[in-house]
Amino acid sequence: MKVVLFCGGLGTRLRDYSESIPKPLVEIGSRPILWHVMRYYAHFGHKEFILCLGYRGSAIKSYFRGYDECLSNDFVYSKGGREIELLQSDIESWKITFVDTGQRSNIGMRLSAVRKYVESDDVFLANYSDGLSDLDCNKYVDAFLKRGKIASFLSVRVPQTFHIVHADGDHLLNKLEYVGDASLRINGGYFAFRKEIFDYIHEGEELVMQPFQRLADKRQVVAVPHDGFWRSMDTFRDKIELDELMLRGKAPWQLWL
Repeated sequence: MKVVLFCGGLGTRLRDYSESIPKPLVEIGSRPILWHVMRYYAHFGHKEFILCLGYRGSAIKSYFRGYDECLSNDFVYSKGGREIELLQSDIESWKITFVDTGQRSNIGMRLSAVRKYVESDDVFLANYSDGLSDLDCNKYVDAFLKRGKIASFLSVRVPQTFHIVHADGDHLLNKLEYVGDASLRINGGYFAFRKEIFDYIHEGEELVMQPFQRLADKRQVVAVPHDGFWRSMDTFRDKIELDELMLRGKAPWQLWL
């Protein structure tokens, strides 16, 4: 199944990194977060990717053009480096289509820009390039196919530790609660779409506002609750937390290990 990945955002909340490289190339451990997302899908057999490029898209092209399998795979080094025998491979079976979808395009515009690459398929997957999860992708897809709806996405709890403030009319505090402990849920990405999704996206629209509301009005979008691991790398603090999980050998999204 084809996987569309949205890789064109500016990543303004990771400015220390994204001024020199695009956000999808910010590394978690020794590999960019984009690689982790793609490796996740490949683990479930979804190895045909369409990258929606924008800001510094040339850097993403260059990364894959110069990809070094030796960095994350065991290999045998012999004859002073003249012969390298890889013992495993990450991306040999991947097929990647690189598409320039505009410097300032929103997600809906980027998806519409790659329509011709996916509309021959009845169903395809899509995701942001900065979110990691331990979701069983194939069970998720099977459930989507059985429901027969047009769109599906993950509904996840807000992981941040900000406080929700409950106050009365005089602005006196009643109670505080962690965002993560509340019943609030957000869009966690990990979309599954039927090709009919394009009938609901009007020119210039963001994906999850007007189009999803039209789908909701026809009861055609499923918000799938996921209470397992999910993290989005929006800030430098998020990157540090994901790096620490890698260092401790407790990266829940690395289902391929």
